[in-house]
Amino acid sequence: MKEQAHRQAQLMRWATYASTATASVLILTKLVAWVLTDSVSIMATLIDSCLDVLASIINLLAVRHALSPADKHHRFGHGKAEALAGLGQATFIAGSAMFLLLEAGARLWHPQPVSAVGVGIGVMVFSMLATLGLVMFQSYVIKRSGSTAIKADHLHYKTDLLVNAGVMLAIGLAAYGWPGFDPLLAMAIAAYILHSAWEIVQESLSHLMDRELPAEARARIKEIVFRHPQTKGMHDLRTRQAGTRVFIQLHLELEDSLPLIEAHAISDEVEAQIVAAFPDAEVLIHEDPASLMEPVPEFPDR
Repeated sequence: MKEQAHRQAQLMRWATYASTATASVLILTKLVAWVLTDSVSIMATLIDSCLDVLASIINLLAVRHALSPADKHHRFGHGKAEALAGLGQATFIAGSAMFLLLEAGARLWHPQPVSAVGVGIGVMVFSMLATLGLVMFQSYVIKRSGSTAIKADHLHYKTDLLVNAGVMLAIGLAAYGWPGFDPLLAMAIAAYILHSAWEIVQESLSHLMDRELPAEARARIKEIVFRHPQTKGMHDLRTRQAGTRVFIQLHLELEDSLPLIEAHAISDEVEAQIVAAFPDAEVLIHEDPASLMEPVPEFPDR
């Protein structure tokens, strides 16, 4: 289990390093392309890449802090640092989108021709290939860690793939006498960036507000509990997630006459099965005598 956690932490660190390095390289190439072409849509992707670097640095620091072990002041660990980083990313992303809308509106009102079309398209092709490689690696890391911060980064870079394809189209159309398409695409990019920011906010707030795990995960926990032959019932199932860490609490209903040591052993067996299904979970089980349990008005899925 410790080896798996160490592997997850290592992958998350590599993902933050990879995103920071990729965004830095893209900034340099897009800056050259923007200077040569004067395309507002390329400027849009340049601003986006600048924010990517800032967001990736925030992610790097947040992931490093989130992976630090629990201490006497933070007994549940530091996993929520990832959600805070997500909110920070969303703020920067939304701010850039608003700036971009204003700039694109001014260019739409006063359209300007796009030059050095070949350079612009070449830079966009390079950007797409570099971004695609990063997105594939992030997908691999997310499958093995479930990191909120990496998910936020991954979502943004996925949108970049579509954005870069659109920019190539805008540059080509502008070169053939459609200069108004360039700022229109920049506005579309800004709207898409705002949508991405909202998705990041929702994900981050879910973690900060201790939202329950999805219904499928809760159903899986219940199935594991009731699968044990000596389980009489369960109630007060509570779940939440902080970073990659999952917290599961429940009351286990057992036969009244069981000795405490046997009840404890059953609880340990159920806990081990839950941890096997949720490897990075911290499970807390309270044993209750089944005869004292009465139906309790609670949430629909209890």
